[in-house]
Amino acid sequence: METKEKIESPVSYSFKKEERLCSKKVIDKLFTEGESFLSFPLKVVYKVSELPKPVPTQAGFSVSKKIFKRAVKRNRIKRLMREAYRLNKQMLPTLAENQQMAVFFIFIGKELPTFVQVEKAMKKALYRLADSCAEAGNKKA
Repeated sequence: METKEKIESPVSYSFKKEERLCSKKVIDKLFTEGESFLSFPLKVVYKVSELPKPVPTQAGFSVSKKIFKRAVKRNRIKRLMREAYRLNKQMLPTLAENQQMAVFFIFIGKELPTFVQVEKAMKKALYRLADSCAEAGNKKA
């Protein structure tokens, strides 16, 4: 007897170049006009706006040079944040076809975190971001 497995649509766990927030104009606009909230140890700044690439969301990551003097530590924290985002980004709903979102994650903690801490904060932030997007979608509709 053969067992038939249920074939599900594959979930993309990649974080491609197009999904990275690199545009100086978009970043400036994000920090001047965007909204923010805390999901300790992360601060999340986001804005629904038009992006230069045809992707639903672009994300950027930052760690304070004032708190973490060594580039090795800053780079490690950014790697942890990118990995946590990459594994959990499917929690973000896809916005309407003509809407895109720019998101920036800033690490504001004072100590070097573990991956578990970063992933927990990232999940919390993405849930809250999804709620904010749903509310914005309801207001416009």
